[in-house]
Amino acid sequence: MSTSSILGAALGDRSSAGTQALLVLGGSVLVAVAAQISVPMLPVPMTLQTLAVLLVGLSLGARLGALALIAYLLEGAAGLPVFANFNNGLAFFGPTAGFLLGFVMMALLAGLATDYGIRRFLPLAAVALAVSALLYVPGVAWAMLADAALGVDAAKWGADSFAMIWQYYMSPFLLGDVVKAVIAALVIAGGWAALQRRAV
Repeated sequence: MSTSSILGAALGDRSSAGTQALLVLGGSVLVAVAAQISVPMLPVPMTLQTLAVLLVGLSLGARLGALALIAYLLEGAAGLPVFANFNNGLAFFGPTAGFLLGFVMMALLAGLATDYGIRRFLPLAAVALAVSALLYVPGVAWAMLADAALGVDAAKWGADSFAMIWQYYMSPFLLGDVVKAVIAALVIAGGWAALQRRAV
């Protein structure tokens, strides 16, 4: 495990293959638990799922972060109720499937930032905001293209035009995305600061 990630730096030489497997499993469990937590917020309640994805990527690094999210998707595909509202693999056939698949990219890109040595709050917050925004690419693409690709009636999801996508799938969640990006950056930057103080 690379010492460029915060958990890699904390574990040091104790990071065996078994430890890494446990971290991947733990990351998938964190996302599964966070998917069920909803915080009251306007204009819509804020789930903590994407916050957990950011934290997994930023704390584990690109490789293990992506593996944790692949494990999470496989758990859902196997029938475990790990997705929001205790859904399982059936969610892959619903309007949020693109976002679920995009979680792997989100964790990978967040992890790359820490692999390249980004540790301070402002750069971490910028990375978290950027990868949160990029998550809309697969999410919106699925909602708009499922009709053509799979014969799914996307209009029933409110997804037959970009205006409706913006109204139902993007604008209600932007404020929450900003809040979660800031929280993730604060947690990871604070963790690095604590590690540096311990090393002195």
